Amino acid sequence: MTREFVIPANDFAAAGEASSSVKRMLVQLGVDPLIVKKTAISMYEAEMNAVIHADGGKALLEIDSEKILIKIQDQGPGIPDLDKAMEEGYSTAPDEIREQGFGAGMGLPNIKRYSDKLDIKTEVGKGTTVEITIFLKQA
Repeated sequence: MTREFVIPANDFAAAGEASSSVKRMLVQLGVDPLIVKKTAISMYEAEMNAVIHADGGKALLEIDSEKILIKIQDQGPGIPDLDKAMEEGYSTAPDEIREQGFGAGMGLPNIKRYSDKLDIKTEVGKGTTVEITIFLKQA
């Protein structure tokens, strides 16, 4: 099963709709609640990063018998220092975003924490692809 979602640019009212839709889909499919939680949190964090930092993007979802694969792609500014961005509390979000309660520097660390596999490809000036894998059979 595959689905594609548009992630809107700077639209906090619509932000999170893709991850909410995927969460509902997984519940309807009878996926284990822990896996639903891991998927929803991981995808939401990646989706919010695209809204906050990259003027939106797209989310690609693939579900097969073994895993859930989510790719969040954007054409934003890229991440200049990925190692630094993976540190809890590090954020480049502007003050107006932080004043809204976003941009606390937990997005990438939470994605890493809740995904089974995380791959980030980023190039300054070109954009970022975050690939999240969650296995349907947990060890």
